[in-house]
Amino acid sequence: MDSIRIRGGQPLKGRIPISGAKNAALPLLAACLLTEGTLTLGNVPHLADIVTMSNLLGQLGVEIGLNGRAPQGVTGRVVTLKAATLTGVIAPYELVRKMRASILVLGPLLARAGEAKVSLPGGCAIGSRPVDLHIAALQKLGAEITLDNGYIHARAPKGLTGGEIIFPTVTVTGTENAMMAATLAKGETTIVNAAREPEVMDLAHCLVAMGAQIDGIGSDRLRITGKEKLHTAIHQVVPDRIEAGTFAMAAAITNGDMELIGAKLEHLNSVVTILASAGVSMTETADGLRVRRTNGLHGVDVMTEPYPGFPTDLQAQMMALMCVAQGASMITETIFENRFMHVPELRRMGAHITVHNASALVRGVPVLTGAPVMATDLRASVSLALAGLAAQGETTLNRIYHLDRGYERLEEKLAACGAEIERIKAAA
Repeated sequence: MDSIRIRGGQPLKGRIPISGAKNAALPLLAACLLTEGTLTLGNVPHLADIVTMSNLLGQLGVEIGLNGRAPQGVTGRVVTLKAATLTGVIAPYELVRKMRASILVLGPLLARAGEAKVSLPGGCAIGSRPVDLHIAALQKLGAEITLDNGYIHARAPKGLTGGEIIFPTVTVTGTENAMMAATLAKGETTIVNAAREPEVMDLAHCLVAMGAQIDGIGSDRLRITGKEKLHTAIHQVVPDRIEAGTFAMAAAITNGDMELIGAKLEHLNSVVTILASAGVSMTETADGLRVRRTNGLHGVDVMTEPYPGFPTDLQAQMMALMCVAQGASMITETIFENRFMHVPELRRMGAHITVHNASALVRGVPVLTGAPVMATDLRASVSLALAGLAAQGETTLNRIYHLDRGYERLEEKLAACGAEIERIKAAA
């Protein structure tokens, strides 16, 4: 199994290109199931999760092309998807267990084929992400759903019918599944308490390009008028705000000065505000965002919240940053109940962290010390990489397959900005 070795202490300086958003690309890939036409996506990141979703779609009969000629207005890695004929409606455990986002094929597959059989999902162990909200939403559209031998079996032999879906809590993938299913349902569907993340908006804009009628994009109330069918479309995946936030904290933790090429300020408003309070400046440039410290690094309190609040996917990285800040900070996680698994590993590097229920009190230390550490999930793994960049000595990060699920060429991008970082290939 590969590992990453980091020798800390180097301020990061330079320009880092921000890849397309993994959390936008995954539902966009699944959206191809809604049409017989070709969906062309640009700026698709090359990540393990993207490969997993592509393999799943291929098993359902989707023809997938990579790196073809980019249409006008499309840049980056191009993927074409054509689901002219679906050859199956089963998303098997062998594929779904690798990634929770595989549940995103449930809505579009049901809407297009009238049936879907999707394994209950797996993925990284950051807490329960129940699918009951997905199931309840599809039932509101007339789906008949049973759970059998670890599979969700959904049927709508006469098609779906529009209805009112009220989510009791905000769910990103639940909103995306319901929205995709509703585009082919008869009549009008209203989604109340819809997620407002930029990735949800990106999916909505793509669906509109495919011929869907969606009103209220960007709000917590979506109104979707179903169409008989959708058509060919071209769409560019939005830049990854989580990757941008991660590299912003890499600049901050090393006292560096970096430009994040392609990053969008409007997707990071809560992060910009928190980092400004901590003494870190994020300012717009012609090509993206510039990040640097302005006046030391200070402890600040952070609470994760649904968008537009501070993202749970940046909580671990923010904790790593606060480990070397002056003073104390309180970090509270409200989205997932088991997302402090990076804490014991940060403590191995000399961090002073006390966890009580859903909050972690972090008292900044003058310096962290390199150590062998182990990744437990995607964002925890990159938080340990950030800590390694700031630490004295050498850090070895193990189990980096988590990292490869969500960060494209991480070590190459950081090395280009002065980091002493390298991937150590596992012995054959």
